[in-house]
Amino acid sequence: MGLTKQYLRYAASAVFGVIGSQKANICYVTLRGGERGRYVAVAACEHVFIWDVRKGEKVLILQGQKHEVTFLCPSPDGVHVAVGYEDGAVRIFSLLNGETSVSFNGHKSAVSVIRYDALGARLVTGSKDTDVIVWDVINESGLYRLKGHKDVITQTLFLKDKNLLVTCSKDSFVKWWDLDTQHCFKTIVGHRSEVWGLVLLNRENRLLTGSADSELRAWDISYLEEVKAEGEPKEKKGKTLLDDDEDQQEDEDESLDERILSCKKAGSILREARDRVVSLTTDSKARIIACHGNDSILELFTVLSEDEVQKKMSKKLKKAKKKAAKLQEEAGEEAAEPAVEKMLKDEIVRLINVKASAKIRCVDCLSCAGGELKVALLLQNNTVETYSLRTADKTPTANKTSRLTLGGHRTDVRTLAFSSDNLAVLSASGDTVKVWNRSTLQVIRTMACEYALCSLFVPGDRQIILGTKSGKLQMFELASGSLLETVDAHNGALWSLCLAPDQRGIVSGSADKTVKFWEFELIKDQETGQKRLTLKHTRTLQLEEDVLCVRFSPDHRLLAVSLLDCTVKVFYTDTLKFFLSLYGHKLPVLCLDISHDNTLIATGSADRNVKIWGLDFGDCHRSMFAHDDSVMFLQFVPKTHLFFTAGKDKKIKQWDADKFEHIQTLEGHHREVWCLAISPNGDHLVSSSHDKSLRLWERTREPIILEEEREMEREAEFEESMAKGDMPVVPGETQGEAAPAGKKTIETVKA
Repeated sequence: MGLTKQYLRYAASAVFGVIGSQKANICYVTLRGGERGRYVAVAACEHVFIWDVRKGEKVLILQGQKHEVTFLCPSPDGVHVAVGYEDGAVRIFSLLNGETSVSFNGHKSAVSVIRYDALGARLVTGSKDTDVIVWDVINESGLYRLKGHKDVITQTLFLKDKNLLVTCSKDSFVKWWDLDTQHCFKTIVGHRSEVWGLVLLNRENRLLTGSADSELRAWDISYLEEVKAEGEPKEKKGKTLLDDDEDQQEDEDESLDERILSCKKAGSILREARDRVVSLTTDSKARIIACHGNDSILELFTVLSEDEVQKKMSKKLKKAKKKAAKLQEEAGEEAAEPAVEKMLKDEIVRLINVKASAKIRCVDCLSCAGGELKVALLLQNNTVETYSLRTADKTPTANKTSRLTLGGHRTDVRTLAFSSDNLAVLSASGDTVKVWNRSTLQVIRTMACEYALCSLFVPGDRQIILGTKSGKLQMFELASGSLLETVDAHNGALWSLCLAPDQRGIVSGSADKTVKFWEFELIKDQETGQKRLTLKHTRTLQLEEDVLCVRFSPDHRLLAVSLLDCTVKVFYTDTLKFFLSLYGHKLPVLCLDISHDNTLIATGSADRNVKIWGLDFGDCHRSMFAHDDSVMFLQFVPKTHLFFTAGKDKKIKQWDADKFEHIQTLEGHHREVWCLAISPNGDHLVSSSHDKSLRLWERTREPIILEEEREMEREAEFEESMAKGDMPVVPGETQGEAAPAGKKTIETVKA
């Protein structure tokens, strides 16, 4: 097999533009004995970023492989952080050097919760596959798998002094597990719907659970130590109704669980939010409870100590005595001793509501010296906010201490562009446009704009132009970061912009069925007297359908326009006379590009196909099934007949337009890829996706051999099917509650 044609591999270079992704939680970490509450860890697609919230900088990246991070949990000693992934793997990273030392592989699907025990020697993980697995961190091995829940595990907790585990799940049950015998000895059934979170309070004598309604239910736990003598008969117990009238269910194995602990409902606390609890957490001393729903309000409660509760009760008693004495005076009778009952709301008191700037995704809180509470919020719009408040104050107020927004966009990036010197990258979203330095990935400029759909650098790289959803053209100056002018260009969404090959103007295509030609002009500014750049409208091409994409041919002879009627029309640029119609796609053509030598035109459509046409006669050379969903973007690599396509199926693919071959697939994005941009020298590629991340890929010197690529793809498919494969079913065999912790992989089979 000789090397007939060498293609060079593009490799992933960096992930940027994402501050914290929505799949996982946020947690405070400590770095090299630094101060507490200064660093937070958040997931960023497959990596974990550690941010210094005071400086707003990334200080450490814990490198992932290809699966998204779904849960983070720092170890009790603060030296390690356990990271759970979408494929069920758990890896433990050291915060000293950012390297991974231990990895566990036992779950079949995404890890939904991780918890350390008090010593940091054991780890418990829950997953979407409904299993709970306990791992030994020191021996780096799995201890046992606990089966019993019927839906996603939402929270798991080790008890500090006893060898017990409590878990809750979306199947509405809270289960208690005895880890000595590895079985479930008690199930709490007092919930109507999914249990989304639980916390232990009052030295683990109280359990608080949050579910899909507006109350937090509290349960009193009493641990029973006495053990029956051998041979003593079991006493029969009469059935008692649980607190909720409809729940007639009671555990059958009553006598056994009563030997370990008893659990009774103690009441409930009302939240202000009406929807489900999204996350429920406490600080390390379990004195502060933080919870929130799907909105932007964080509710904080404080748990009073015994002394504080006693003080409160004595005050109440005094009041009651006064009232009773007053009533007795009026009636002229003997005074009866008033009784004051201790209520749950006397022990757990609402502290404050914190309003964040957007919907909250997750929360973590940390108690510091001097009664200060630090709260870190991961918001749903790719932002991290931190607040601080003094819990001892009569009326505590939450002060916003930092907000991380600079390193990414609030909404999806819909357009990207490279500057002509390959050094700057432009990305624009629904509200801002950012210019990044390609080598350092730092933001150079951030400017507020309207909802941007397309963009380009003006020749000279001093200005940029955006086309917006409302049909305007916005021109910005990069040096000052100011908006130079806004032109009302079209009456519909401005879908596409293209720079003229002679660099003297641009063409814009819009949903108002027109293509407009614009020329750059220098005019004298009335206020400053300086000359500034502006756009002058010269010609309009009226069409029958909405325009989705426009492209000049590099020799400036032809203009290709894709329309909503699934065709691409080609016109002569000088006379605007009709030349060709490219007909064949079943759904609208969303993207197109013309090769550097004006011979080929490639079109990508919502029907998932890419077609390659000759630009001389408009004949279709080849139609290729490219992606598993709409093809969103297509661009030729400069000076070649190779082109890249981006699809809604999360993939970016490279193709050869002469041999009609698929060269390579760039996998990395976890959601739909909206657009990409190739640098003018073809060495770099930047792509943006619905997962809020921007990814940089660079051309390496490594050649690609197509046969080897196909072989590797087949192997990867086989490994995937291997990982999903279950154990062989033996007739008549029933599954127990406990099972081995590992799972079958290629490595274990080879071993």
